[in-house]
Amino acid sequence: MLNINFQDITQIVIGAFALAVPLCFSEEVWRLGATLPLTNIILVASLSIVFLAFFTYENIFQGNVKLRILAFVFRIFFAYSLTIIVSALLLLSLDKLPLMYEPLVAFKRVVLVSLPASMGAIVVDSFDKE
Repeated sequence: MLNINFQDITQIVIGAFALAVPLCFSEEVWRLGATLPLTNIILVASLSIVFLAFFTYENIFQGNVKLRILAFVFRIFFAYSLTIIVSALLLLSLDKLPLMYEPLVAFKRVVLVSLPASMGAIVVDSFDKE
C-alpha cells in the first residue's frame, strides 16, 4: 500500500543530494540560517511541503489519490524526511551544522537547504512512476 522500495529511497537521496550540495557550500545559506527569523523559516518549510504535495499529486499519483491518501501523505513525509537527513549530513560534514551550541541556527540551515533539495528528491523519485 505504501510501496516505498530501495529504488525509491536511493532516488530520493540522490535527488536531494544533487541540489543540496551546492547550497551547503554557500556562505549565503550559512548567514541566512543565522539571521532569518523563525517565522520565515517556517514559511520556507511550509512551501517545501506544499510544492512536494503538488508535484507528488500531479506527477507521481497523476491526480488519483482518493483511494491512496495514506500513501500520498506518507510519500511526502518520507521524501521530506530523507531530504532533511541528507541536508543535515552534508552541513555536518562541512562543519556548518552547530547542533550542540546553536541548535536553532542548525535547524534553520537544514530547512533552507531542504527547500530546493526536496524538489530535486521528488523529481528524481518520479522518473519511473506509473
